[in-house]
Amino acid sequence: MDTEEFKTRLLPLKNKFYRLAMRLLNNREEAEDVVQEVFLKTWKMRDDLEKYRSVEALMMTMTRNMCLDKLKMKKNKALSLHPDYNPPQHQNPHEQSEQKDLVRRVRQVIGQLPEQQRTIIQLRDVEAYSFDEMMEITGFDKNYMRVNLSRARKKIRETIEKLQQSELQQNKTNS
Repeated sequence: MDTEEFKTRLLPLKNKFYRLAMRLLNNREEAEDVVQEVFLKTWKMRDDLEKYRSVEALMMTMTRNMCLDKLKMKKNKALSLHPDYNPPQHQNPHEQSEQKDLVRRVRQVIGQLPEQQRTIIQLRDVEAYSFDEMMEITGFDKNYMRVNLSRARKKIRETIEKLQQSELQQNKTNS
């Protein structure tokens, strides 16, 4: 696909992608960034576009996936496991304290995981790497990483739930 064909065939679709991004992100600047990124990626793969039945559907999927990735990143940043994490200032001091305590506990549980699971959790959930990037870093197979990530998350969730139940029972006993 040459520049003229790209401009005449794909550029007029930008408003469709923008509307989808706006609906998902509710942020004009982020939606514009996503659409621009979709067009850049599409341009880079212009020589392979004839492989797809619908380039529009491909670009719509790319837009949706990029928006979901951005939303996931926002969610992960809301409760970050980075050592320098500070809870949002709009929370009251009690909520901030509880959130810091939860982050501390999650870090402790992660520290008790087997090395591979600890590495995979760190790369995926803390550092927000994609599976492809993680494959390059670790040399692990994608399915192996998915299984271990699932097991690690389950172990963290179960351990935190047990700790919270234990605390609730201890508080009832003390009352």
